Amino acid sequence: MLGLRTAPVILAALLFASTLLTAAPDATARIVVDGTRVVYPQARREVTITIRNPGDAPSLVQAWLDAGDPNAKPGDSKVPFVMTPPLFRLDPTKSQSLRLMYTHDPLPQDRESLFWLNVLDIPPRAPTNPDRPNQLEMAFKHRMKVFFRPAGLRGNAADAPAHLKWTLLLKDGKLVGLEASNPTAYHVSLIQVSAKVGGHPVVARADMVDPFASRSFALPGSPTAPASAVAVEYWYINDYGGTVNGTASASVP
Repeated sequence: MLGLRTAPVILAALLFASTLLTAAPDATARIVVDGTRVVYPQARREVTITIRNPGDAPSLVQAWLDAGDPNAKPGDSKVPFVMTPPLFRLDPTKSQSLRLMYTHDPLPQDRESLFWLNVLDIPPRAPTNPDRPNQLEMAFKHRMKVFFRPAGLRGNAADAPAHLKWTLLLKDGKLVGLEASNPTAYHVSLIQVSAKVGGHPVVARADMVDPFASRSFALPGSPTAPASAVAVEYWYINDYGGTVNGTASASVP
């Protein structure tokens, strides 16, 4: 969520919005982006993302991609995609499809590449109210992952979480964390991990593990290090935005 007075990325759009939209806003997001992630198979000519406005007032919508910088303004990031339309009005109860097209600029062919879709919801400007001279106008930014998936990758994304290799991280005789190593060409979007130590699960928040990379997750509480492998349970998000859980064994280094 961005305050309009501190977000220069949308100043030009706001000037346009002030003449385009004429309805009283409230401080909530109006638009809905269908899905929680975008998967772009290389063989596809284009991928569409549906934006809906279930509210009772119009919104101005601005959309752009970046390469990982959440503060990047439209046009700042060099990305190998064309997206249309980049700016449009979305009336109440209506929907609009964003068309995302790969430009065939070179990208790694042995693994997925990650980009980010930004969708900014700019509500109508509030009418002047002499009883409330100081009003804060807000815009809401949706941000989601875009996975570019080259053709011919080994294995498949659905099986990638099961191939994670888990290692216990020890310090001064204490278990302090877990390391997940991803030997696959696919991103694995973890949400949470749990290691069962001494009969009790120790839960930690987790994050995405990139292809052919490793990531460490701290376990709170610093329990005594186990003498052997322990059971690990993890939760991840699949291509369709669903939450799935799996089990594995973490080894002692």
